[in-house]
Amino acid sequence: MIEARPPTAALSAMPLFRGLDGDALESIARGLRTRRFRRGEVIFHLGDPGDALFIVASGAVKITLPSETGDEAILATLRPGDFFGELALLDGAPRSATAAALEPTETLVLPRQRFRELIATEPVIRDALLASLARELRRLTLHVEELHFLDIAGRLAARLVRLADEQGNPQADGSVRLDAPLTQSDLAAMVGCTRQSVNKLLGLFVDDGLIRLDRDAIVILDRDNLVQASHR
Repeated sequence: MIEARPPTAALSAMPLFRGLDGDALESIARGLRTRRFRRGEVIFHLGDPGDALFIVASGAVKITLPSETGDEAILATLRPGDFFGELALLDGAPRSATAAALEPTETLVLPRQRFRELIATEPVIRDALLASLARELRRLTLHVEELHFLDIAGRLAARLVRLADEQGNPQADGSVRLDAPLTQSDLAAMVGCTRQSVNKLLGLFVDDGLIRLDRDAIVILDRDNLVQASHR
């Protein structure tokens, strides 16, 4: 679904465009398209040609590596303001992962040619892109470390702490609520285990007073001890 271009005020709040003046934002807005995706709808597949950069305007997106058996490994979950799909635009190779909407999602789409023009002419965007790539490399390095050196309980505890820090909604009582559409299957795909193992471990975390399972959310009750659980 194609809609009117986004207002420049919305663009100025996004990390990729923060710091640009009004004229630059207006120029960028003219080149953006808006696309909406249903929950579970694929935005692009692994191996697709890279023809555009996507920016999450609302909703949530997961970046995954699918297997031939239908399983998947979730590499990242993205929120409003995050962008994805840049690697294929930089090196011209096919998409290195699959992107799908975790919930009804609206994205801003920047065509490849316009993206490359902006990198060449706007230092603010180039610096934001480099910083994002550096963060992603650090995150993937940490993920590899966790897979190699932590058991399943440690990996799950570490991932819950990271989700709380990056995407959690702090509550007045000091707890942190993960309101994202986050299923046990999603958590299993993030830490490399089965849904049954996640279910069992979440129950143990509840018994230990580390988390609470609400009907539609996971609530982190004791972040410090959950951090300790990730290092056992």
